[in-house]
Amino acid sequence: MTRYIIRRLLWGLLLLVLVSALTFVIFRILPTADPAKLRAGRLQNPKIIAEIRHDLGLDKPLLTQFWLYMKGIFLHFDLGFSYYSGASVKSLIFNRLPATLSLVFGGAVVWLVAGLTVGIVSALRPRSRLDRASMGTALVLVSAPEYWLGLISLYLFASDIGRLRVFPGAGSYVGLSSDPGKWLTSLILPWLVVAAGTAAIYARLIRSSLIETMGEDYIRTARAKGLTERRVVLRHGVRSAINPIMTILGLDIGVLLGSAVLVETVFDIPGIGRLNYDAITHSDFPIVQGTVLLASLFIIVANIVVDIAYAYLDPRVRYS
Repeated sequence: MTRYIIRRLLWGLLLLVLVSALTFVIFRILPTADPAKLRAGRLQNPKIIAEIRHDLGLDKPLLTQFWLYMKGIFLHFDLGFSYYSGASVKSLIFNRLPATLSLVFGGAVVWLVAGLTVGIVSALRPRSRLDRASMGTALVLVSAPEYWLGLISLYLFASDIGRLRVFPGAGSYVGLSSDPGKWLTSLILPWLVVAAGTAAIYARLIRSSLIETMGEDYIRTARAKGLTERRVVLRHGVRSAINPIMTILGLDIGVLLGSAVLVETVFDIPGIGRLNYDAITHSDFPIVQGTVLLASLFIIVANIVVDIAYAYLDPRVRYS
């Protein structure tokens, strides 16, 4: 197991370098705004622009720029400075990270609990009215875009003009350290919106997987031993059927950490998604590079954790 983890970490490190190189080359090849002119602002003097290009290192060869960038990351965890504002990219990302983490991990808890519960109940009563209603609702939620669902939810449950003002704190994010109570009320509705579509997918996955698992020979053997139905379902059925959920869980969390821009925009949450969107509109390459690296890191780490969890959830899985 230790050798497997070390090997996966080394491959993950190589993947981060490749992602950085690809992002670096794309932003240098594609026609984008000149960072030096962005930094110069209204002072569009050729001499000033040339000095800014020299200060930013943009007059060096492409390979030299990439080497210096990667050297700063590995030696000092330095992600560079914003072309637009001059602020440290690391500080900008870390200031926005708590809001995104609050949104993503809270939403993950909601979609796991809701998706697994609905999927298990539907699998135990296939083709019943409850099963058809829950799967039909899941299909609708999967088809609903997040930004549309967020706007409708804000109108109905949070705005002054809505009929049901159940979540008045939604749309005005408050940090956890500032006020835990307002932090919770401001995120309940975003959590539900983030979790809606993913919970529906998880419900359908666990339903189909559990129905197949409950027909296996070892399930009949467990019942023949006199085990209670609840123990058969939870200890034997769900433990094996949950593998497809674990496969996509790490990927979903990692992707959402880097792409929650729609929900963050709708609910005015100052997270990494909003930061990345603003950076793209201003051609602020260092911030985009930093957020892409962070999203890649989350996906890689999440998948390693999921692979390790396989060995504990499913006794048939062994790593050598």
